[in-house]
Amino acid sequence: MTVGIVLIVVSTVVAPVWLFGDPLPNARIGVFTPGLTLGPVRDGMEEGLAHLGFVGGKNITFVVEDTKGVAADLPARAAKLLSAKPDVVFTVSTEHAQVAKRATSTVPIVFAWVGDPVHAGLIDSYPYSKSNLTGVAAIGDSLSGKRLEVLLDIVPKAKRLLVIVAVKVSVSVSSFKSLEPAAKKFGVQLVRRDVADKGEIIKALEETPRGSVDAIFHVPSTLVRTNFDLLVKKARNDMIPLAVHEDALLEQGALFSYGPKTRLVGLQAANLVNKILRGTMPGEIMVETPERFFLAINQTAAKQIGMKIPRQILERADRLVQ
Repeated sequence: MTVGIVLIVVSTVVAPVWLFGDPLPNARIGVFTPGLTLGPVRDGMEEGLAHLGFVGGKNITFVVEDTKGVAADLPARAAKLLSAKPDVVFTVSTEHAQVAKRATSTVPIVFAWVGDPVHAGLIDSYPYSKSNLTGVAAIGDSLSGKRLEVLLDIVPKAKRLLVIVAVKVSVSVSSFKSLEPAAKKFGVQLVRRDVADKGEIIKALEETPRGSVDAIFHVPSTLVRTNFDLLVKKARNDMIPLAVHEDALLEQGALFSYGPKTRLVGLQAANLVNKILRGTMPGEIMVETPERFFLAINQTAAKQIGMKIPRQILERADRLVQ
């Protein structure tokens, strides 16, 4: 456990509906999401609310602002969502939560799939925000070291890792910083490439010759996720592993992921939305973390880059993608 941070871990089993007060009638939930591979977070939230008695089109309405990976107009999209006068705003990703926080200090916000809400400036400290925010913190920053450890279990000889950092995205920068101590501990060199748009990602990859790095280590940002196919192509062409934090990215060609499951984070966040709809102020609801983290391995990607995953790693995996 990180010193000075209290991590509240709860079960992803949805709480019984009778544990709280009467629900807000005909509630409106504003959903602010980048979509793409993070769609399961929203799905999990809606599924969780259905288990709690909130059925879309019956006693709850979802107003969705899906930015489809585009980050340029987030403030305008948040303003549009708030104009619909939602009772709660549910945000997916650190960037969307930050924009929503700047857009309102009164409408309750429940965030999900946020790396570290303190680092991101969403809350001042754990476990309560004492503001209009609460949510599920994936603590992605602190998982960077564990993800590196898994990568080195798979590729013990890896010494140079390519890391694409979206410099305008706080979670991307903070995730890289949290990776540095682990890299130093394991004697690994991080080859950092700073980017601000798709063109710079392409340039960064082109300026990294084949054989100059042993793996690609992904740190989160909407920019890189939107252009993730470029990293997959680079990994395949150079025959090197691609490590990620998000299970859905395995379907796009990453070698392995280590972190929380997207759908379960949404399911867990539904409990927090439920509490707010039943009268609890968000600042009085503990910020939570996922109950557990999952290792998933893409065996097809391993074959494509000519890599044999050690048997002991396969046996540790929670999921194998064929």
